[in-house]
Order: sequence, then C-alpha cells, then structure tokens
Amino acid sequence: MATIYKICEREAWRAVEAAGAFRGSDVDRRDGFIHFSTAAQVAETAAKHFAGQHGLVLVAVDGDALGPALKWERSRGNDLFPHLYAPLPLSAVRWARPLPDEIDGRRALPELAP
Repeated sequence: MATIYKICEREAWRAVEAAGAFRGSDVDRRDGFIHFSTAAQVAETAAKHFAGQHGLVLVAVDGDALGPALKWERSRGNDLFPHLYAPLPLSAVRWARPLPDEIDGRRALPELAP
C-alpha cells in the first residue's frame, strides 16, 4: 500500500469534507492534476511551496486506491512525484491532520509511512 501526501489549507480541506471530493488547489487546477508527495518528499514540498503559511492540513492518501488516474512523473530534482489526473475521492483518504506551523523557519512534520 503506497501512502502519498497532500498539503492544503485547513479551510479548503473543510470544504472538501463537505463536498465529498477534492478537485485540487488553484495550482493543481492550473497544472491539470493534483500534486502529491511521497513521505520522503513532503518536507521539501512544505518548505518550498508552503513556507510561512499557517492553517495547513497534511492529508494521507492510499495511492493504490486511485487506480490509473495516478501517474508517477518526473519533477523537482528529476524525482518521480505522484500526480492525480482526477478528483480525489474522500474514500481514498486515510487521515487528515493539522500541519504544525513553522517555528524559526522550520516546520516539524510527523513521522510518515512510506
């Protein structure tokens, strides 16, 4: 079972829970897919794309439950990143937890399953 991770704003995630599916952030919709990270990539993703932001949620997703709409594509540093070319159904979400705010420019992340 491959767990992949999504960082998003807490208020946006509350709307997703009410709607029953996540169609992506503004950046995701612009790029045409929902960006995810692996456990090994999420700290760098948080630092690069969410620095200084507050009120975030880390969402753990069962990548295997997403079927062929999940593609692994080369991106930052030529690493393979998971990209979802469909809405994210809440049935694939394992959990969603608040992501701690940065302290002195560093964000403590929970231990994540690969």
